[in-house]
Amino acid sequence: MQINYRRFFSLLIALSLGMSFTRVWSDTLPTSITKALKQARVPLSAVSFEVHKIDNKTDNNAAPLLSYRANVPMNPASVMKLVTTFSALDMLGPDFTWQTSFYTNGKLSNGVLQGDLIIHGGGDPKWVLERIEENFKTLQVLGVRHITGDIILDNSVFELSSKHEADFDGEPMRSYNSTPDGLLVNFKAILLSFTPDEANQRVIIKADIPLANVAIDESVPMTNGACGDWRGQLRADFGNPNRISFAGSYSARCGEKIWPIAYSDPASYAARVVKAMYSAVGGRLDGQVRTGTLPSTAVLLYHAPSLPLSQIIADVNKHSNNVMAQQVFLSLSAQKSNDNLLSKVSQTLKGSFTKSRDVVKHWWQRHFGNHKKSPLEPELENGSGLSRTERISAQSLTELLRTAAKHPNGDVFANSLSVAGVDGTAANMARRGVANASLGQAQLKTGTLRDVASVAGYATAQSGQRYSVVGIINHPNAPSARAALDALVEWTVVGH
Repeated sequence: MQINYRRFFSLLIALSLGMSFTRVWSDTLPTSITKALKQARVPLSAVSFEVHKIDNKTDNNAAPLLSYRANVPMNPASVMKLVTTFSALDMLGPDFTWQTSFYTNGKLSNGVLQGDLIIHGGGDPKWVLERIEENFKTLQVLGVRHITGDIILDNSVFELSSKHEADFDGEPMRSYNSTPDGLLVNFKAILLSFTPDEANQRVIIKADIPLANVAIDESVPMTNGACGDWRGQLRADFGNPNRISFAGSYSARCGEKIWPIAYSDPASYAARVVKAMYSAVGGRLDGQVRTGTLPSTAVLLYHAPSLPLSQIIADVNKHSNNVMAQQVFLSLSAQKSNDNLLSKVSQTLKGSFTKSRDVVKHWWQRHFGNHKKSPLEPELENGSGLSRTERISAQSLTELLRTAAKHPNGDVFANSLSVAGVDGTAANMARRGVANASLGQAQLKTGTLRDVASVAGYATAQSGQRYSVVGIINHPNAPSARAALDALVEWTVVGH
């Protein structure tokens, strides 16, 4: 038997001081984690970890299984979405839906609307192609087949500053930088597919959504070279809002690829899509599609509900969708509610980041501020983790996860997370091969920024015991230290 003398002498010292056995072990990081951090050249001063048993008790003083710098505020990247999604689940409920509403301000007769159609957005995080098409077909059933006036888009449910898509990292074409909107259409994004056509030695290009008055090259020449930087080889030009073109080529060895991009003129995106989609379902529009506000004299045609919050948070957490997370966050201060907490900080129906930060602050204090060792409040900016200023401690995330596990909708929350090695952003754990025993045994939210790597969620040990697990790394080499976070999950499942 090999004795770990460091731990042995630490135990003797601790016992002489009256410390608990659990605390000694919790202050020492497992070798697998420290080894991975060393290989990535990340110092221990740049990490924060906590693993805690999940049970039905409400003992806030119970010692964690492992705790290392757990009370230090850190940038969690997308793991911050756990705060947004659980607070929304608690305050709004799993069946909550957003409403996209359709109004008219003219006479409707025999399929002709003599006037305007007004679409009033309610902040739906996922008003995408399929649902837009469904809503427009419903309009036809209701008799709106020919509009003599305009289609007016009202996105005023949110009060937003004039933030540009390039503000975060100078990459405006990256779809993760899409900004929120009261009438968010298809995430303001385009999915371009590239499919090799061997017979014609061409690569077919298709967009997933129609854009009025936007020409997109239909194909590029096909080569047989190495795939490599296939995006760079295409020599794409996205600068002209009326045209997407490619001056390069595409290798057949790449197979079929998808390239998500943010449209170069986001201000006109919704109008272009709505115009094209209305025409695609057989509608006729004499006027234009423009932004405006709902007239007081408008008459309601119908409300189109969104997907329920339970499904929305699954998209947010499994796929780490930033703009959807921000839509949920903004909606916390844009909803009528009988909840005293919501009504206290949201006196109007216009949501804003400032008011939503207040909502979550009050919510946090209500749930976590009533005992002596209260975890630090999170510092929020937009609730998505796409931020340089958001901060939360591993201890605070642990308390959130433990509270969520005992919540009536705890299963809904847990099921919104990626399954290790199986789906969502945690699927890559299988490829890295560090945490083989953890695959399928953990439900996780991951986070990645230029200098951040993080993970938080639940892991089931081989004994059957369930644990919360949190790991955050803030360092320029953090993305290279993902193996240390995998090792943390693996240790929770088999290593202790």
